[in-house]
Amino acid sequence: MKKASNSDMRDEYDFSKGIRGKYAERFKGGTNLVLLDPDVAKAFPNAKSVNDALRRLISGSSST
Repeated sequence: MKKASNSDMRDEYDFSKGIRGKYAERFKGGTNLVLLDPDVAKAFPNAKSVNDALRRLISGSSST
């Protein structure tokens, strides 16, 4: 396999036994990654707080 000329990969990295796309289906099936703006992220300390807020928004309720 030919090495890319302007690569950031180090010579000691060895992916010769790697499997391309090994986790692609798992990732596609169960992951929904959303990037929050920094000011929004400050309001939510963890994933649970984000999910709780979104569930309240969806249900139209202001309490849990």
